[in-house]
Amino acid sequence: MACAKLIRLACHMFNTRKVHSTANRMSSNWRDLLKKELENGKQEQAHRQVCIYRVPSNMRRVEPKAYRPNNISIGPCYHGAPHLRNMEALKKSFYRRLFNNDANEAKLDEAFKFLEEEETNVRGCYNEDIKLSSDEFLQMMLVDGSFIVQLLRDLSACEFGKVPCLSPWMLPIIRREMIMLENQLPMSVLSKLFELTSVVSAPLGPNIGLRDLALRFFYPLLQVDSDNMLESKKIDESSDLHFLDLFRSAIKPNPKGGKPREFQPHLIRSVTELIEAGVKIKADESKQLLDISFGKKWRFLTRQLTLPPLYIIDHRGTVFRNIVAFENCHKDCEPDVTTYLFFFNGLINSAGDVSLLHYKGVLHHSLGSDKTVSKLINNITKEIVREKTDSSYLYKVVNEANSYFSSFYARKRASLVHHYLTSWVVGVSTFGALLAL
Repeated sequence: MACAKLIRLACHMFNTRKVHSTANRMSSNWRDLLKKELENGKQEQAHRQVCIYRVPSNMRRVEPKAYRPNNISIGPCYHGAPHLRNMEALKKSFYRRLFNNDANEAKLDEAFKFLEEEETNVRGCYNEDIKLSSDEFLQMMLVDGSFIVQLLRDLSACEFGKVPCLSPWMLPIIRREMIMLENQLPMSVLSKLFELTSVVSAPLGPNIGLRDLALRFFYPLLQVDSDNMLESKKIDESSDLHFLDLFRSAIKPNPKGGKPREFQPHLIRSVTELIEAGVKIKADESKQLLDISFGKKWRFLTRQLTLPPLYIIDHRGTVFRNIVAFENCHKDCEPDVTTYLFFFNGLINSAGDVSLLHYKGVLHHSLGSDKTVSKLINNITKEIVREKTDSSYLYKVVNEANSYFSSFYARKRASLVHHYLTSWVVGVSTFGALLAL
């Protein structure tokens, strides 16, 4: 009996030690796993410089077709999509034309070597894991990059007119889809391919670079003066991450201006309200698109809001929507285009505001109706929430305009015009005549 008890006690002690030993090993295992996770994170962070993102779902819901290519895929996000496969043959034909000459064919091995060495870094530019194998990924990068480089060379050769191998309707569609955030290649890949194949000169001159060609290509999207864009891009070209970022930085305010940046809690008053209060609206074609100013005119009571002309030719607002999506995702850039669109969202409350801006030469569109434009402008920033940490380059403009609107003179003038002068064409003339008496 006593012997049996001793045996049971020994077994119990053995099992207890075994459980503790297993628990200790498990304790050690979970610690090792978490330490390994930290190491993996450090290694991943060292190789990841994310700059190409999936558009947030809340923004995509407002206008899905503005973010999703329907004809051509560039990069891995839509690679292999069934509805885009028809363009693969065209892209490969451009690849063959780029490298199918004695001078460039010798550079092909250098392109292979560059892409193989940079694969990890290039994959790290995308904010999602890419499921393509190494061979598939590298082939896709080379073909898509070659297509872009050869397309720009073809356009420069024909002075940005018609490309012989493209139908007339294709080029505007390709241009619009190549500016989409999810349809980008890292600038490092394009720059290297352009550099390797730069032996072929173009009529625009041997010194014209990839960025200049790209800006000339995308210029029709907003009808922005291409010379102004090229001039602005003489500042820090190395910072461009991809074509969308290049286009964004070419239209943003000149950093030499030194305009104060603060959080902007309020929108500017509408165009109708500002004009009723005596503000003059002036279009200035000599400025960059985002360079807006507000100040005194020749009379001490008169204020003038000066804006560069804005051209809207795409009923989806593809360019602006994708730039806003990029600024919303990429925390290392100032959201200047988003600020600009919030500014216009305040200026435009109705189709009448669009009509006034058009009359003043500020806003031009081909969308059929002013109401459509008003709805488009008001919807672009619909799902964007501004944080108090967001600084606005238009803070001073909005603050001064709203302060003037709140002045005694502006309120009295606005009340008189609003209640007694219903027709703007007649009303403004009548009011001017009264002031002249």
